[in-house]
Amino acid sequence: MKSRDRFQEIIRVFISYGFGYLIDSKFNNSKKSPINLRMALEELGPTFIKIGQILSTRPDLLPEEYINELIKLQDSAPEESFENIKSVFEESINKKIYDCFLYFSKKPTASASIAQVHEAILNDGRAVIVKIQRPNIYNTMKTDIDIIKKIIKLSKGRIDIDIVDPLAVIEELESTTEKELDFIDESKSIVKFRENNENISPIYAPDVISSLCSEKVLTLEYINGFKINDMKMIEKKGYSNKDIAKKLALSYCKQIFDDGFFHGDPHPGNLLISNGRICFIDFGITGELDEGLKNWLNKAMIAVATGDKNKIVDFILAIGIKRGKVNKGNLYEDVSYLFTTYLNTSLKNIKIAVLLEEMFSIVKNNNIQFPKELAILFRGLVILEGVIAEVDPQLDIISVITSFVKGKNKMLLIKDINEEELVLSAYSFFRDASRIPSKAVEALSSISDGRAKINFNITDLENSVDHISNMVNRLVGALLISSLIIASSLIISNNVGPIYKGISLMGIAGYIISAIFAIFLLIAVVRDGGFRSKKKKRKS
Repeated sequence: MKSRDRFQEIIRVFISYGFGYLIDSKFNNSKKSPINLRMALEELGPTFIKIGQILSTRPDLLPEEYINELIKLQDSAPEESFENIKSVFEESINKKIYDCFLYFSKKPTASASIAQVHEAILNDGRAVIVKIQRPNIYNTMKTDIDIIKKIIKLSKGRIDIDIVDPLAVIEELESTTEKELDFIDESKSIVKFRENNENISPIYAPDVISSLCSEKVLTLEYINGFKINDMKMIEKKGYSNKDIAKKLALSYCKQIFDDGFFHGDPHPGNLLISNGRICFIDFGITGELDEGLKNWLNKAMIAVATGDKNKIVDFILAIGIKRGKVNKGNLYEDVSYLFTTYLNTSLKNIKIAVLLEEMFSIVKNNNIQFPKELAILFRGLVILEGVIAEVDPQLDIISVITSFVKGKNKMLLIKDINEEELVLSAYSFFRDASRIPSKAVEALSSISDGRAKINFNITDLENSVDHISNMVNRLVGALLISSLIIASSLIISNNVGPIYKGISLMGIAGYIISAIFAIFLLIAVVRDGGFRSKKKKRKS
């Protein structure tokens, strides 16, 4: 179809579903609805279905009602002829298809808008699946995206579904779509996931047959398994649904907080149980987090668990993209409302979907936008919560995440616990202990900024001077102890020698000396009558 004819077809479909106002103001938008948008995208074919699916992963760009509707998009298409698929394979791999396989199924096991999947057997006898792109799909999608850009320019600001910059969004979607059309990129994602989990026996991803991969062809190990939410098969195989749910939650925690590389679409169709392992498949959508973002996510989860509103505000301001003037006071009020309404309860009662929906609403109302990777992560967490609710409704996923962040559950993913677990636990304890002085530093910062006030009444000037002198001495002692703890923590984190089983003995010695000083300080407080002031008042 010529570009001009395709342009007219797209315009006709949008008008028929109530979106004609985007082109001309003479059309009203009374018929506009999320359902109409989904139906229009389905009718317009592969490019629009793929764009709709990508948009469904971006709650930072669209309101919830649109996200929920676009998730329903069915990515299916009529089968491409075997001759056409065979030609794509042979041109891309530069080999005859039957020279590569003992057997190749002419009928696809799945047929989607971009590619279709065929089962095959390699010459060495291994069963594989081969994902092959449809002919000319790249050119078709490029033409459609160019037309969408023209429509956006014609709309002249009439798009009113709360997208920040429609043209910028389409350009970002174009980049994402091109990435999905490059199967080499997907194969690299699978290899990276396998490397990250090579020592995690319950977690698996299919092996990549790299010699039979290209931009248009992806050949992978065939996984013979069943969907993770197939409770009948779980029972039949004698697996524990609670164990599966816990392992899945911990795996996703590891992907986020340890690896900084995560599967972006963990729905049941992409999670199979095979040979006692959870197998992740379809790596078309993945996300990566840099060290800074990982650290902020760690802090944010602890803040949720401890009810620290200031840390959540800091998190939003640190990682958010400012799209206008931001009033920190208003942001704090919105976060306070979030805590009062949704977080003033036990962690097990918190729903990730509801919490994140409110979080996105808060950032939008305060002219802030989360980065793309975080939006993909949040959507992945919402999907994961739904899967876990099916497999084990009793599992408290928020508690699993916060416990993992605190370093309590990392060892559960490893099948065989080795003799060094005690040393690793000790290291985790000392690492957590290093955070103790942070509150003292925060208090001192408040004093230096003039935000903290100390109120007291002087009733006996001579005694008060002595008391103030004692207070100063204790404060100095406390600061010295805090400094020693911080120094010891730095020594441990940098592995300053001598080292025993991976732990710095100098750092441990610093902790011990700090503890001794703390005991002496406590004795001094008691000796000076630090706990008897109330008794004296009663006598008077």
